[in-house]
Amino acid sequence: MPEHTITKRTDGNMSPKAWYQAAKALPDFVHDAAQAAAIDELDVLWHQLVDFKSRRNQFLGRSLLSPEVPKGLYLWGGIGRGKTFLMDAFYACLPYRRKRRIHFHNFMAEVHHEMKALAGEDDPLIALAGNIAKSTRLLCLDEFHVDDIADAMILGRLIAALFERGVILITTSNLPPDGLYAHGLQRKNFLPVIELLKRELKVMHIESGNDYRLRAMTREPLFLVAKDAEGAAANEDRMAALFDKIAGQTRRKERHVEILGRQIPVKRIAHNVVWFDFRELCGGAHSQPDYLEIAHRFPTVFVSHIPRLTEDFAAEARRFVWLIDVLYDNHVRLVATSAVPLEDVFTDDMASGEFSRTASRLTEMQTLHYLKQLHQSQRVRLNGDA
Repeated sequence: MPEHTITKRTDGNMSPKAWYQAAKALPDFVHDAAQAAAIDELDVLWHQLVDFKSRRNQFLGRSLLSPEVPKGLYLWGGIGRGKTFLMDAFYACLPYRRKRRIHFHNFMAEVHHEMKALAGEDDPLIALAGNIAKSTRLLCLDEFHVDDIADAMILGRLIAALFERGVILITTSNLPPDGLYAHGLQRKNFLPVIELLKRELKVMHIESGNDYRLRAMTREPLFLVAKDAEGAAANEDRMAALFDKIAGQTRRKERHVEILGRQIPVKRIAHNVVWFDFRELCGGAHSQPDYLEIAHRFPTVFVSHIPRLTEDFAAEARRFVWLIDVLYDNHVRLVATSAVPLEDVFTDDMASGEFSRTASRLTEMQTLHYLKQLHQSQRVRLNGDA
C-alpha cells in the first residue's frame, strides 16, 4: 500500500475491499500481502456493521428481536506496518454517524478527566461508559497499550461496561493482547482484561514486512544543515515533504499541542509525528516531564532551527540535553535542521560531559540501527522518581 496515505477517497459508503481495489490502480500503490489480508478482515466487519445497522433499524420499527452486536477487531504488529492506515481507511469507509477515532493516550486522558467530572455519581466509571455508549457505536482506539497500574484497573471495568452496552471496538497495538502490561505492577489483576479482549475481539497479526515510515526516513538525511537563509528555506521544504510522507492522512489542523496542561506551538502535527521550532521547545520554561510526555505520544519528532549552542544559550542547551536524552531513551526518531553541522552544535567550552554525550547520541540517532528500534512508550522514571 502507499506510505500511510489514503490516496483513494471514499464517500463513506464504499466497502474497504472496494476501496482497496480502487487504490490498487493508483500509480503510488505498493502491494503488501499482510495488509491485504487485514483488508479482507476489515471488509467482513464492514459488511457485518452495515447489516447490523439495517437490522437494528428494523428492530426499532417492527421486529421483537434485537440483532447481535458484531465483534470488533484487535490489529497488532510492528511499528510502521500500516495499522493506523488500515484503521483510518475502515473508519472513512463506514457509513456510521455514531463513530469515533481517537489515539489511546488521548482517550485515557479524557477518561480521567470525565471521571473527575462524574465524581458525584454512585459509580463514575459506569456512568462514563453509559455516556460513551450513547454517542458512540464504533470506537477506534489507535496504539493501545497499558503502562500504568491506575489505567490497568480502570480499563478492565470500562471495556467490559462498553461491551455490555453494545460498543464495538477496533484497536491497533504494537503488542498482542498477551503482551500487554507484560512487566506491570500487579499484572495478575490485569489478566482478566486480556482474556476479555481475546474473547470479544478478533485478534489479527499484521506480520512483519515493510516499515513504511522507516523506508521514508532512510531515503532522506535526517539532520539538515544550512548556513544561510536560502539553504534554511530549502531545508524547511525538505522537512515538510518528509513530514507529509510520515503523517499521511493523520495530519491534524491544530497549531498547538497540549503537554501537561500547557499549550506548546507546533509547526505541524499528526497522530504519530510532531514538528516544533527549537525556540518553542527548548527556549521556554520546559522540563524533563514535558519532553517525556512528548516522547510517549510521538514516535517521530521534528525540530527546526537548532542554533549553535554557545554560553549565551546555556539554558536552552540544558533543555536540549534533556530533550535528546528522553527521545533517545524512548527510541523516538528525530529529524532536525541546524545552523551548523551536528558535531559543531555545542561550542568547545560546552562540548564536555553531558554535552559530549548528547552530541554522540545525536550521531547515533541518524543510524539505521537506531531507526529500526521500536518506539518505547512505557512510563519510564526520571532521576529515580515516579
